Amino acid sequence: MTSSDIQVLLIALASVVVLVLLIVARPRLHPLLALLLVSFGAGLATGMPLDALVHAVSNGAGKTLGAVGLVVALGAMLGKVLAQAGVTDTLANAILRRASPRVLPWAMAGVAFIIGIPMFFEVGLVILLPLIFGVARKLESHGEGRGSAYVYVGVPVIAALAAMHGMVPPHPGPLTAIATLGTSVGATMLYGFIAAIPAIVLAGPVYGMFIAPRMSVRPDAALLDSDAAAEGAATAQHAPPGLGLGIVVALAPALLMLCHAVAEVLLPEGSTVLHVAAFVGHPIVAMLLGVMLAMVVLRPGEPTAVRKALGESVKPVAGVLLIIAGGGAFQQVLTDARVGDAIVHMSQQLALSPLLLGWLIAMLLSVSTGSATVGVVGAAGLLAPLGAAEPTLNLPLLALSIGCGSLFFNYANHAGFWLVKESFGMSMGEATKTISVVQSIVSLVGLCMVLLMNLLPPLV
Repeated sequence: MTSSDIQVLLIALASVVVLVLLIVARPRLHPLLALLLVSFGAGLATGMPLDALVHAVSNGAGKTLGAVGLVVALGAMLGKVLAQAGVTDTLANAILRRASPRVLPWAMAGVAFIIGIPMFFEVGLVILLPLIFGVARKLESHGEGRGSAYVYVGVPVIAALAAMHGMVPPHPGPLTAIATLGTSVGATMLYGFIAAIPAIVLAGPVYGMFIAPRMSVRPDAALLDSDAAAEGAATAQHAPPGLGLGIVVALAPALLMLCHAVAEVLLPEGSTVLHVAAFVGHPIVAMLLGVMLAMVVLRPGEPTAVRKALGESVKPVAGVLLIIAGGGAFQQVLTDARVGDAIVHMSQQLALSPLLLGWLIAMLLSVSTGSATVGVVGAAGLLAPLGAAEPTLNLPLLALSIGCGSLFFNYANHAGFWLVKESFGMSMGEATKTISVVQSIVSLVGLCMVLLMNLLPPLV
C-alpha cells in the first residue's frame, strides 16, 4: 500500500463515519441528504475536479435508480394486487384446515416464504398480520401450546420475510448490490434461495418453538377485533382465488428469473432460447409480466379501484428509492476517487475474505444507521472495484453476503423493529428477543451458507 492508498482509505472511512453521525446524531438528517452531503464532501477531500464530482453524483444516482427503481415499484404493485385479490386469505384458510398445531410454524414460514418473494418486509408483515392473528386466535381458543401463540406463529413469518428481503431479488437490497457489482440476477437468486432455507428454518420454527413458551405477548384487543372484522369484509366482497392459482401468480416473476438462470447454465451462449429467456427473465420484464398476469387472472376489483390501489402501493417505496439513488451517488464518487483500488491493495495484504468483508461493512452500516439499504449501497459501493479487479471472486455470493450483513440485529433505529413491537404489543425487551434475534440468526446463517457455497464451483 502506498501513502496515497492510505489517504484515500482514511477519507472513505471518515466519510462513512460522518454519514452515520449525520443520520443517527444531530442534526438527524434524512439518509438521502446525508448521502449527498457525504458524497460531495468525499469527492472534494480526494481532490476530484468540481465538474467531474457533479457528474459522478448525478450519474451514480441515475444509473442505480434506473437499475432498481422500476423493479421495486412493480414489486410493490404486485404485492398490492395479491392482497386485494385475497391470496393471503386463501392461504390462511388452507393452513387452518390442514395443519396441526405442531406443523403450524412450518406452514406459516412456507406462506411467508411465498408472499415474501415480491413484497418488502414491512409490506409483507402488514399483509400477513391478519393471517398471524387469525391462526394464533385459533390456537388460543383450543388451549393448545404454551406461552404466546402470537410469537409461536409470528416468529416464523418474521424470519421468512426478513430472509427473502435481504437475500433474494427483486427486493431492493439484493437488486442494488447486483446492479452495483454488475453481477447476475439469476445466479444471485439461486444462491439466495439456497441460503434462505436453512436460515428460515433455524430463525423461524426452531427459534420460535424455543422462545414462545418463555413469552406472554398478546396484541391489543382493539387491533385483534379490527383485523377479524376486516377479514370478514374482504371475504364478503369477492370470492378468493384458488390456492394453487394464487401461489403460481405470486411466484411468476421469480420463476421467469429462475428460467433465465437455468438457461444460462444449460444452453450455449448464442442460443435463441437463451436470448428469449434473458428477455423475459430480466427483472423489469419479469415483474411487469407478473403484475399484468395478476391483474388479468386474479381480477382484484373494478379498474378504477385497482388503479387507485396501484397508485397507493408505490407511495411507501418512494423513500427507499431516494435512499438507493443517494447510495448510488456515494458509490460512484468513491469509485471515481479510486477508493476501490486502495481496498484491493489492502485486502491483498490483510488476506481478509471479500465475502466476509462485505458482510461486515454492510452489518456495521446497517446497525449504526438503522437502514439496511444504506448498509447495502455502502458496502457494495466500496467493494465494487474489488469485484472488478478480482476475476476469481464470486460476485453473486458477494452480493448475497452484503445482503445478509444488512439484516443483522434490527433494533430501535430500524422501522421494522417498531412495526413488530407495536403490532404485537411487545415491550422493548420482548421485541429484541424476537425481531432483533431472529434477523441476527438469519444474517449469521446466511453468511455461513455463503462461505460454504464459495467452496463449490460457481454457477456462472
